[in-house]
Amino acid sequence: MKVADLITWFEEWANPAWCESWDNCGWQVEPGVLYTEARVLVCLTPTLAVMQEAIALHANLIFAHHPLIFNPPKSFHTGEALTEMVRLAFAHNIGIYSAHTNFDQVEEGTADVLAQILQLQEVSPIVPTQAGLGYGRVGIINPSLTLEKLLNNIQSQLNPPQLIFSPMADLQQQISRLAVLGGSGAGFISAVVKTNAQAYLTADCKFHQFQESRDRGIVLIDAGHYATERPACDRLVQKFQALNLDWVQLSQQDEDFRQFLT
Repeated sequence: MKVADLITWFEEWANPAWCESWDNCGWQVEPGVLYTEARVLVCLTPTLAVMQEAIALHANLIFAHHPLIFNPPKSFHTGEALTEMVRLAFAHNIGIYSAHTNFDQVEEGTADVLAQILQLQEVSPIVPTQAGLGYGRVGIINPSLTLEKLLNNIQSQLNPPQLIFSPMADLQQQISRLAVLGGSGAGFISAVVKTNAQAYLTADCKFHQFQESRDRGIVLIDAGHYATERPACDRLVQKFQALNLDWVQLSQQDEDFRQFLT
């Protein structure tokens, strides 16, 4: 399958027109690879380490969840990571494509994969954006779990370096309705309250957002950005494999960017 055909297939599934106004979905760098056979390295975040991996593996497309470019750069300077990424992309004929907020909303995107991993039933979006799609997912845990068992399940399934949860939490509380949203989802707390979820799994939560969740009766669980979104990248590889591409692989150089003392 040609790169152009792969992108056409993907955009029919996760339309880049769904991208938020602040976001930058779609081609980040297209150095002339559209009509070559797709050799795809899928990653969460396009970094120099991922680019070096793509070069070593002779990939011609880095398919990333996070955009390489969020804001239009005003200049390019030697020694800057963005400049080096663009230089290497053209030097080695490697395209960089991003599927971000469009991939968050779509069926089997970041939120759906989390819901499936945690075996949620009767799932619906936290914030619907169009028929059956939207940001986050909320669903039923059947049979219900104590919060302690739910946290253990999240740790087992997602393997985050650290789990943080609300200070008011009773570990023996029964959780039967859970909301999930991969990545930075603490801004959706008010929407989660309206779903009657008892707990909310997301990432990048701030001090006062834990306070807000406590005051509004929701157990807020922060498993980290990487742990909550990386599984969707793995699922994307599986979907691409079903298309019989010449070659596709999940990056082994994706980074969490954080370390914790144990």
